[in-house]
Amino acid sequence: MATPHAPEPVTLVVGMLAAKPRLFELAEAELIARHGPVDLRSPLIDFTFTDYYAGEMGPDLKRRFISFARPVDPGDLAAVKLATNELERRLAAADRSVPRPVNLDPGYICGSKLVLASAKDRAQRIYLGHGIYAEITLEYRGRRFRPVETTYPDYRSPEYIAFFTKVRERHLLGK
Repeated sequence: MATPHAPEPVTLVVGMLAAKPRLFELAEAELIARHGPVDLRSPLIDFTFTDYYAGEMGPDLKRRFISFARPVDPGDLAAVKLATNELERRLAAADRSVPRPVNLDPGYICGSKLVLASAKDRAQRIYLGHGIYAEITLEYRGRRFRPVETTYPDYRSPEYIAFFTKVRERHLLGK
């Protein structure tokens, strides 16, 4: 019989999607207040992978990822997702130019994978509690991150994978 034990700490990452650079700054400031200093920040990446969000977020979307310096318990992912959902609601109330001015996607990186949180149930997602699910989006195998069958096209891109690889390296070094 296996004995349960506490998980190793992980590195929190948040993907931000918005059309206005100011929204990245506002969201990041709120996230820093909750999770501590940012360790790594991606450049702004043009979001040209799908027009899925155009109706609620508008055109010319950009993506930015941030990772946090302070390790977290992976069991906290559902609470983080609930908090980012609430932050999205507050930012939408302050900027009514589109129904959803910013999208925040939290997850974590450890040595073996990138896990993202979602409020949508799918066959490949595991329920965490409070209406939140987790999904392995990238697995680290053969010295690199690799998409799984259900990985979204943008998360397969070289730009995203390069950022997550840097986060993983820093995570393994203990920053």
